[in-house]
Amino acid sequence: MAAGLALSLLAGCASDTSPNDATPEEVSRAAYRHDGPPALTLFTMINNRSGAGAHTSLMVNGSQRVVFDPAGSVRHSAVPERGDVLYGITPRIEDFYARAHARETFHVVIQRIEVSPEVAEKALQLVTTNGPVAQSRCTASTAAILRQLPGFESISGTWFPKNLSDQFGQLPGVTETKLFETDSDDKRKAIEAFEPAASRG
Repeated sequence: MAAGLALSLLAGCASDTSPNDATPEEVSRAAYRHDGPPALTLFTMINNRSGAGAHTSLMVNGSQRVVFDPAGSVRHSAVPERGDVLYGITPRIEDFYARAHARETFHVVIQRIEVSPEVAEKALQLVTTNGPVAQSRCTASTAAILRQLPGFESISGTWFPKNLSDQFGQLPGVTETKLFETDSDDKRKAIEAFEPAASRG
């Protein structure tokens, strides 16, 4: 990746007002298959001051690894996005994605569960055909997808990121970590601090 790659970084469930979807060819070229087991990873962004949930997204590791980032606002020129799905989620891009959300005012709860290949593929199909999500519907859309998966039928509809995180955390086999960082909440400073790191291979 070249230094100075464009990054758009905002907080919370914001509306992506520039529908610059990648082409199917760009998405296909970016496809990345992670060698780990099939898994789903729920990201929940929490406001450090109020304790309220701010955003929900879902990483799917199936025949390729993607992040369903509904109404999301972290975008990178090296990561093709189509229909609120980010493609080419290598370990470096996964790290970038999580750290882009963690700042002095927000931390990220990362919950992971291994699933069967069949469940991972169904999740992949659901997120890639869902289409763009309206502003503030990040959690509702993620919950709606999860509850269609075998083993996730207990997930109930919710608009609240922390509620979905609590429900997800009750599923057998879920592991949880929390990511805290002390970056300035000034988006420009966060971009300047991160882009040089993003350029290193």
